[in-house]
Amino acid sequence: MTTGRTYQGQRLRGDRAPRVMLYSHDTFGLGHLRRSRALAGAITCAAPDASALILTGSPVAGRFAFPRRVDHVRLPGVTKRSDGSYVAQTLGMDIEEITELRAALIETSARQYDPDVLIVDKEPTGFRGELLPTLDFLRAAGRAKLVLGLRDVLDDPALLSVEWERKGAIEVTRDYYDEIWVYGLREFYDPVAGLNLGPSVRSRMHWTGYLRRELGESAPAPLADPYILITPGGGGDGEFMVDLVLSAYERDPDLGPHAVIVYGPFLSGDTRAEFEARVARLGGRVSAVGFESQIEPLFANAQGVVCMGGYNTFCEVLSFDRRAVIVPRTTPRLEQWLRASRAEELGLVRMLEDGRDGLTVEAMIRAIRDLPNQPLPSQATAGGRLSGLLDGLDYVTRRVTALLELQPGQAAE
Repeated sequence: MTTGRTYQGQRLRGDRAPRVMLYSHDTFGLGHLRRSRALAGAITCAAPDASALILTGSPVAGRFAFPRRVDHVRLPGVTKRSDGSYVAQTLGMDIEEITELRAALIETSARQYDPDVLIVDKEPTGFRGELLPTLDFLRAAGRAKLVLGLRDVLDDPALLSVEWERKGAIEVTRDYYDEIWVYGLREFYDPVAGLNLGPSVRSRMHWTGYLRRELGESAPAPLADPYILITPGGGGDGEFMVDLVLSAYERDPDLGPHAVIVYGPFLSGDTRAEFEARVARLGGRVSAVGFESQIEPLFANAQGVVCMGGYNTFCEVLSFDRRAVIVPRTTPRLEQWLRASRAEELGLVRMLEDGRDGLTVEAMIRAIRDLPNQPLPSQATAGGRLSGLLDGLDYVTRRVTALLELQPGQAAE
């Protein structure tokens, strides 16, 4: 069944509410889904008649609550193996079959939902090029504005250049996307500095600022006692950091305050069971939960944070103005290390890294003890430094409004 009036095969849109579709490939972690969810919530809040549909491969999408007028389509999941190859999570299909299935679901969703704006997270061509048929369809139809959204840091510039060349991502970005949004500030980092995008693509770039996080109306009550928050994000690669924190509390019986660990949904079951046994032996000095879909209250009320350097965690550190020690991963990408080192250079956080500090139990004890002496992120931005640091959601909603007001075929300003 179709809705709205049609003329020469094209739907006239003046009699329907705006529709925004967001795509995130989600082969690992929580970052892409959480970013898309934050964007969709801000867009539908700013435009009360708009709706948003998120296409995601995240296996935990169903564990999140979505804002009003926001829904999601769960794409069949894929997992990255240790050798760098991918495999279907559950369906017993080879990677070519699962990619074709995902591509067909994405294109069908786009044809039926008929978005006014498509926002693509990070991957211009999608996972293994699965987005290309949808981009072809939407560009040929000429009704939707296509936006590529990039986080503040992608990877080491030399490695990124090789990756984008292999995927044909530069050509796709140039030929398909009306705008490119960078969810950060130019003075913090340029994620595409090593890419030969050319002046045409550069002219379409918008630096939005970081995506502010806020407490929801149904946020849980804060914990009564002082605590520091320990979060490895999704948890799939955070085992080392959690082990280091537990070892610090085991080594130093006077270390405080209380530590609250949020393991994340992707920490392996065997590892979590081992950690739980160690937590129990610490006599209440450390507590832990597996997964918290509303982690914002834990950030808001923490005395400090020990975390990895993912984009969403960094947004939460900034949004709630928390003193933070970041222990970034360096494989398979340098993204977290680049973000953490630049943030430390600007005085926003402290970084703990192997090459300089030594990732030892003693180094973690010192870092936790020194947390109260660190400056707040807001102190580093005082006096107008990094102006607009957390304006990302407001900037995005203004851009969506501007794109929705354009006539088909009209270029954005």
